[in-house]
Amino acid sequence: MAEKSFKYVILGGGVAAGYAAREFAKQGVQPGELALISKEAVAPYERPALSKAYLFPESPARLPGFHVCVGSGGERLLPDWYKEKGIELILSTEIVKADLPGKTLISADGKSFKYQILIIATGSTVIKLSDFGVQGADAKNIFYLREIDDADKLNEAIKEKKNGKAVIVGGGYIGLELGAALRINNLDVTMVYPEPWCMPRLFTSGIAAFYEGYYANKGIKIIKGTVAVGFSTNSEGEVTEVKLKDGNVLGADIVVVGVGGRPLTTLFKGQVEEEKGGIKTDGFFKTSVPDVYAVGDVVTFPLKLYNEDRRVEHVDHARKSAEQAVKAIKASEEGKSIDAYDYLPYFYSRAFDLSWQFYGDNVGDTVLFGDSNPASPKAKFGSYWIKDGKVVGAFLEGGTPEENKAIANVARVQPPVESLDQLAKEGLSFASKI
Repeated sequence: MAEKSFKYVILGGGVAAGYAAREFAKQGVQPGELALISKEAVAPYERPALSKAYLFPESPARLPGFHVCVGSGGERLLPDWYKEKGIELILSTEIVKADLPGKTLISADGKSFKYQILIIATGSTVIKLSDFGVQGADAKNIFYLREIDDADKLNEAIKEKKNGKAVIVGGGYIGLELGAALRINNLDVTMVYPEPWCMPRLFTSGIAAFYEGYYANKGIKIIKGTVAVGFSTNSEGEVTEVKLKDGNVLGADIVVVGVGGRPLTTLFKGQVEEEKGGIKTDGFFKTSVPDVYAVGDVVTFPLKLYNEDRRVEHVDHARKSAEQAVKAIKASEEGKSIDAYDYLPYFYSRAFDLSWQFYGDNVGDTVLFGDSNPASPKAKFGSYWIKDGKVVGAFLEGGTPEENKAIANVARVQPPVESLDQLAKEGLSFASKI
């Protein structure tokens, strides 16, 4: 069995892996010390592009345009960059066994990789309807979006089923972004989700009403309060219909499913401590196993701001946790210390000509402010979340970079609030004066 040995191994090929590699290069890594092992065939890239510009009919995003670290204004790390830095990029390699006590990873083709320090950056995988035994869920032209291969297949189907019918199953991030992308490609789009409004994990009913109205004005049909329970196919095995629990049947040439993800922790089950569905770490992303760190979607970490352990699935945390872990590794080698991770939760999305940002925590009472009429030519509105008399979260649609900075600052500072009515009246100016 072929065996390779490295001082550091990053396991995973997503955003967190790419940002970890860049931080190693910044901190100074010797040629041959670091390997990045990914089951994808391409070097790490900015995954959010897949549900946005990648699917645009006009001038779509394509690699090498969105390799990391362009998503945060850094240089693009092309495959040659890894060579120049002496980092071994091991692609199209799936690790099937992780022996943490033996510090060894084994690939599907029997190769073995030894490490001294491991960074787990395996991210999450999509939840599939076939996992729940939904009838016909393995039909052709039912898509999930996680990797560039998925986006390529979806893109081909969009071209092939020109002006056809698309059904989006799910009303979260993926559902809303892909609903917009498919509509821009002139498909007839219907969205289906069980909740009373879209993005219920983050949006209030007031926020959601704007987006649902906006999407309806763009010609997207929305069916709430039901789920897909089966699919019909033609003689080619392609999907033709989506059967809903409420008895409705929708014609479909393309179905896109976005019903959530789950962290990829199976390789490490029983070897590391887990909590809240993720691998438990400290504020330096150290796991319960010496010399093993974990970053990004797979991690449950101490969120200092709220004094509790949380798992955060978002690109911003993937980037920042990766950088923190590498800084911590290098500092401990040099006998130095760094500050524990102090993260402000941040989420954003772009669809059509809309763009929102959210910072902080969405708990407590809420106040909606601004113009949230979906028919407005340039709607700008937001929401604050208030808990124990303090603003703990802030959301803004259509903000300028300065205004987005102001709502981030409010969520971090958590200023006290006298009256909710007053806060609603002041709206954005409340954030701008903090």
